[in-house]
Amino acid sequence: MRVRDLLAPGAPRLRLLAAEDELDRQVSGVMTTDLHDPGRYLHGGELVLTGMLWRTAPTDSERFVRTIVAGGAVALAAGEAEVGPVPEDLVEACRRHRMPLLAVPDDIAFGTVTEFVGRQVSADRAADLAALVDRHRLLVSAAGGGGLDAVLDLLGGDLDLDCWVLTPTGAVIAGPVDRLPAEDRDQLVRAHLAAQRQRRRPPHRARLAVGPYSLLPAPAAPDAQAPLADWVLAVAGDVTEWTGKRQQLAENLARLVAAERHRRDEGRRLRRRLADEVLALLQRDADPAEISRTLYASSAMAARYESPEPRAQAPDGSWLVLSAEGTGLPEGAVRAILEEALNAVTDRALVAGAGTGAVVVMPALDSAVPAESLRDLLAPLDAGLGSEGRITLGVSAPAPEAGGLRGALEEARHARRIAASRVGRVCVAGPEELASHVLLLAAVPDEVRRAFRSRLLDTVIAYDIEHQADLVRTLEAFLRSDGSWTRCAAQLHVHVNTLRYRIGRIEELTGRDLSRLEDRVDFYLALELA
Repeated sequence: MRVRDLLAPGAPRLRLLAAEDELDRQVSGVMTTDLHDPGRYLHGGELVLTGMLWRTAPTDSERFVRTIVAGGAVALAAGEAEVGPVPEDLVEACRRHRMPLLAVPDDIAFGTVTEFVGRQVSADRAADLAALVDRHRLLVSAAGGGGLDAVLDLLGGDLDLDCWVLTPTGAVIAGPVDRLPAEDRDQLVRAHLAAQRQRRRPPHRARLAVGPYSLLPAPAAPDAQAPLADWVLAVAGDVTEWTGKRQQLAENLARLVAAERHRRDEGRRLRRRLADEVLALLQRDADPAEISRTLYASSAMAARYESPEPRAQAPDGSWLVLSAEGTGLPEGAVRAILEEALNAVTDRALVAGAGTGAVVVMPALDSAVPAESLRDLLAPLDAGLGSEGRITLGVSAPAPEAGGLRGALEEARHARRIAASRVGRVCVAGPEELASHVLLLAAVPDEVRRAFRSRLLDTVIAYDIEHQADLVRTLEAFLRSDGSWTRCAAQLHVHVNTLRYRIGRIEELTGRDLSRLEDRVDFYLALELA
C-alpha cells in the first residue's frame, strides 16, 4: 500500500498535516513507539505511530523526525489522545525533512490504524512470505511490544515453525513451554553462550535428540556489554539451510524480540533507581521505616509494570540479601545478569550496584536452601564465562523485617568471600557456611593458604604421580570415615591391611600421625583448600 491509501475512503479518519507531495511512498509495515530514539528498530518502509510522549520541548521534534528519516520510515502518524493537537514544531520538522505527517484523532485507536495497514499490506503481497513477516511485526506493534507469544503462535500455525524466547538461564519468555523440556532448554542456552564466548557468528546451531536448532541473540541494545544477560531466540531447524526469505523471517523475528527486550528494560529504569536507593539506605544505616517505604514502592512498581501472572513472593514478608562480584566481565555485567536471571524467579528482586559488583534485595522464597537453588539457577552461565570469567555470590539468611537488612548485607558479603575462595566459574555460598571452618579459610590470604596446603600434601601428591598410587583419595576417605579402619576399607573396596599400609605411607611422607586429632584436622583443612 501507499501512504495516500491512509487518506482514501474506508480508511481511518486521519488528517494530512505535511509533505502532501510524498504520498506515493510504499508502506511495508507499522511501528508503534514513544522511544526517544527508535531508529535502531526501523528496517525501512514503516509508518511510525507515536503518542508523542517523547516530546518534552519543541526541539525534541527535530531530533525525533531526523531519527526516523535516517531509519527509513516513510510516514509519521501522531496521536492526539495523550498530549492534544499535533504541535506546530513537529509539523515544521516534517516539512523540512519531507516526511508525510498524519494526525490521528483522539477517537481513533492505534490498533485500528495498524489493522488497516496490515490488511492492505497482506492483500498487496499475499503470495509473498515477507507479507507474513510484516503481519507478525504489525501484531507486536499493535500489542505495544507485548505480543511475542501471539507472534510465535502465528508462526507455529502458519508455517509449522516452533520458536522460543529464552533467558540465558533457560527460563521461557515466550513460546510453547510444554514442547521444550527444561533439560533441552539448558542444552540450548549453554550451546548459545559457548558460541557467544567464542565470538562465533550467529545463527548458532545446536543439535538435540529431536533434531537441530538455530539460536539467535536478542540483545537489550546494539551496544550491550553483557551478552550473558541477552535473550535467545531458539528456532527449531537449521536456519542456514532455509531459503533467503525464510531466513529473513527469523532475522526479523530476532529484531522483534530485541525490541521487546528493550521496551521491557526501558520500563524498569525507575525500578533500578529504587534498587540503588535501597542500597544507599542500607550502606548509611538509614531508618528501617524509610527502607520499608522504598521496598513497598518497588513492590507496587512490579505489580503495575511486570508480568500479570502470579509470581513467587516472600511467604512471611522476609527478605534475602545477595552480594555478587564478577571477574573478567565488563562493568555493569553482573547487575544485568542477575536482574535477568532472578526475574525468572520473582518480579520483586531489586538489583543494585555498579562496576563489577551487585547487591540484590529479594523476597525470601520457599526454598529451604536458597544458595543451592541460586547455584542451580545460574549454572548454565558457566558455559558463557571464559577461562578468566567468574561470578561469585553470597546469600544471607532471611531478614524478617527491614531493620535486619543491614546485618543481612554484611552476612551476604562474608558469604561471598567464602564463595570466592572456591574453584569454579559460578560459585555460591549461603549463611549456613558462616558458622563453619570455611569462613576462617576464606579470610586467610592466598599465599598462606597455598603454603599450608603445599607443606602437607605436595609430597603425597608427588608420590601418587610417581607410583600411580591412590594416597590422596585414601586420605580423604579415611577422614570422612572418622578414622574407622573397617568403614574406610569397605568404602574403598580394599583389605584393612592395604588401608593400614597406605595410611602408614602417608605418615612417613608427611611426618604426621593420623591417630592424633590435631594432625587429622590439619589434613582435613589442607584437602578443603585443595
